[in-house]
Amino acid sequence: MKIKKGSILLNPGDIVDTQYYILSGCLRTFHTDTFGKEYTVQFGIKDWWISDFTAFFSSEKAIMTIEALQDSVLYKISKKDKEYLYNKIPKIDRFFRIKLERAFAAFQKRILADIAKTAKERYLQFVTAYPDIEKSIKNYHIASYLGITTESLSRIRKEL
Repeated sequence: MKIKKGSILLNPGDIVDTQYYILSGCLRTFHTDTFGKEYTVQFGIKDWWISDFTAFFSSEKAIMTIEALQDSVLYKISKKDKEYLYNKIPKIDRFFRIKLERAFAAFQKRILADIAKTAKERYLQFVTAYPDIEKSIKNYHIASYLGITTESLSRIRKEL
């Protein structure tokens, strides 16, 4: 499927029975608190998967929003079709298990970085994980992902 920059792929409260593979473009998954503040949880770039994984795996309603930050081309797969492939092609089951294990490890590293690293260290880790993404997205999205203000992000960039 093709989606335009600014399109919303998923809203809080939606039923989540689909995962998306990003062929091209950039998306972000974020949560909005009761005060309207956005917290970016993930950027999705080429060759990454994106969804509200908590809702997808638990069969609960979405708590995240997924927004296209660039025009994007995605493949989508439903939970039902994924299970069908797992049963028909065991190598697919192994492929997705390995992808899921790597994603889980990456999220744990992100949590540890958020609680144990300075904002500067988190920024350096971000540019390593997402090379060249800064040219494509707004500063406040990066600041939201890092848990800092846009002013702090500017100061860090100046220092570097």
